[in-house]
Amino acid sequence: MTQKTLAPVMFVSHGGGPLPLLGDPGHDELVATLKSMAAAVDKPDAIVMISAHWEEDGFQVTSAAQPPLIYDYGGFPPKAYEYTYAAPGNPQLADELQTRLLAHKLPATLAPNRGFDHGVFVPLKVMYPQGDIPVVCISLNKNFNPQQHIQLGQALAPLREKNILILGSGMSFHNLPMLFDAQGPNTQRASTAFNHWLDDTLCEEEGSEQVDSEQVDSEAGRVNALINWQNAPHARSCHPREEHLLPLHVCYGAAQSQVKTRYQFNIMGVDTRCYLWQ
Repeated sequence: MTQKTLAPVMFVSHGGGPLPLLGDPGHDELVATLKSMAAAVDKPDAIVMISAHWEEDGFQVTSAAQPPLIYDYGGFPPKAYEYTYAAPGNPQLADELQTRLLAHKLPATLAPNRGFDHGVFVPLKVMYPQGDIPVVCISLNKNFNPQQHIQLGQALAPLREKNILILGSGMSFHNLPMLFDAQGPNTQRASTAFNHWLDDTLCEEEGSEQVDSEQVDSEAGRVNALINWQNAPHARSCHPREEHLLPLHVCYGAAQSQVKTRYQFNIMGVDTRCYLWQ
């Protein structure tokens, strides 16, 4: 029997506010990476997106047919508040997501008035500029429970069989004072060490995956590392709050496998990652 092709799972670092769209040189490598990631996979029929910039009690799901944009940043030129991204929502998919999450005993409600924050529309404008792919977003749970966010990803995993891309939008490093001191020794030391830990956790083959039982053991090790991410080198220096890391947990839960394609680049001089599961 032919194995069904699965849509990919992506974790992207989305950069600083609208800077990737404004042509900021410090985001050139990010823009090139996002374009490469989109070009590396088939066009999805829909996108389910988890953004670092939406936190709620429980998980909420955008259910509008045409969500507006949320310019949730300040201090940028007028152009930054004039961007459009006309990707439609998908109320039917939103209903399916709510049903799926509740079936997995995850708290889920619909959010008919929620739009696309910059963690959504900024990377999507780079990756899929036509805006012709339906997008439904799911919030983070503000309890920031890493295991529950992995479980969210597990609940979403079957969507991959329907050519639905699961996309987590955050940052592999998110400490703004350190980011603006990119060449400082503390920033370089912390970002490099933490990103290498992510690489080791997500990309390394932890023993043979040819035998099912050994594969389970391997993935259990990844799950344990992600749940206990605060034990990673410089973890709290890189993520004083974990909202930009938790979309990665959702992505891992949806993939439940080793990352095959790692993208290493700099944002404003700071070591950064995106990951692609195929």
